[in-house]
Amino acid sequence: MSKLISSVGKSLQSVFKNRSFSSRCFSTVEKEQEEVKWETRIFSGVQPTGAIHIGNYFGAIEKWVSLQDEGNRTIYSIVDLHSITLPQDPFELRANILLMTATLIACGIDPKKSIIFQQSKVHQHTELFWVLSSLSTMARLSHLPQYKEKSANLKDVPLGLFIYPVLQAADILLYRSTHVPVGEDQEQHMQIAQTLARQFNNRFGLTFPSPQTIMAGDERNRIRSLREPGKKMSKSHQDAKSRIQLTDTPEQIVEKIKKSVTDHTSAVTYEPETRPGVSNLVLLHSLATGKTCEEICAEAKGMDTGRYKLEVADALIAHLKPIREEIERLQNSADFLQETLERGAERASFYAELTWRDVIDKVGLDIKHLPQQAKEMLKNSNTVPS
Repeated sequence: MSKLISSVGKSLQSVFKNRSFSSRCFSTVEKEQEEVKWETRIFSGVQPTGAIHIGNYFGAIEKWVSLQDEGNRTIYSIVDLHSITLPQDPFELRANILLMTATLIACGIDPKKSIIFQQSKVHQHTELFWVLSSLSTMARLSHLPQYKEKSANLKDVPLGLFIYPVLQAADILLYRSTHVPVGEDQEQHMQIAQTLARQFNNRFGLTFPSPQTIMAGDERNRIRSLREPGKKMSKSHQDAKSRIQLTDTPEQIVEKIKKSVTDHTSAVTYEPETRPGVSNLVLLHSLATGKTCEEICAEAKGMDTGRYKLEVADALIAHLKPIREEIERLQNSADFLQETLERGAERASFYAELTWRDVIDKVGLDIKHLPQQAKEMLKNSNTVPS
């Protein structure tokens, strides 16, 4: 049997070698890339690891909604496979998947306009991930800042944490996404996706567009922790008072804003470099009301930071109230949320399967599409038993 496999394998190798794109020059593929008119597809994902905070909302989700409402083909995934790279309680994970679905809809993501789906329900994500992992190197992944940061305090680093940027690339490329809205901290991971798309195209032929980054406005990326204004607001911070979640009650919002760290100067000014604490409050006030930071500061002239904090809290409460109420309403409709995710997975699978069929054909995993020369060789080979 081993001789048979070796004989047929060597025969087919010469056939596939002629069909391979591994020797295609880089400039040829780049030229093809420029000539192809890819359909605009926007993809992004969010981990179901708890309630979204206002940093996520103003910095990312609002942009998702505007991209959707501009008429783009938008695909948004609840990336549950990414979330398990660190330990998750199964009960909490299930609840958080539904909470995230409710939150996205409450923020304005419309299941009729956008595809909303659970990543793990579309199996091609992990299949494409495996193909792309064969093009990835450990050296490149080990130098990523997020990996270094997250693994620094772990005695045993999970393999999933190390390789999840490759799964992230698969998420993006599976839908032949042309644009991806991300934060500054994900920019290097986007470069991984772009590199893997280029490597695959050079080796196997033009298959993926090079996804372009859509960055939120500079100010929206500057939303800081309420307790440590030198750091970004984060849901992984141990102090719950460091962030305002979309599900927070008015009382919780007032309490968190009142205890936010500012400085010893009572005037309200917007100076992010020298006064990050009070400037963070001005920015949040601006985003909640639509006013500029300059207008906010002019209106707060003569007001001390203690009184001003109450103004900020009131603005955030008013802005977030309809979102919080809609989240609560949707959480009481688990069947609707589950059906939304199931329909989304069906729609996402349509695009995923088209891409995956193309990939396995080009890589050589689809034996149903052998070149005619290979079929004849197999048919006529004396080494193949009847």
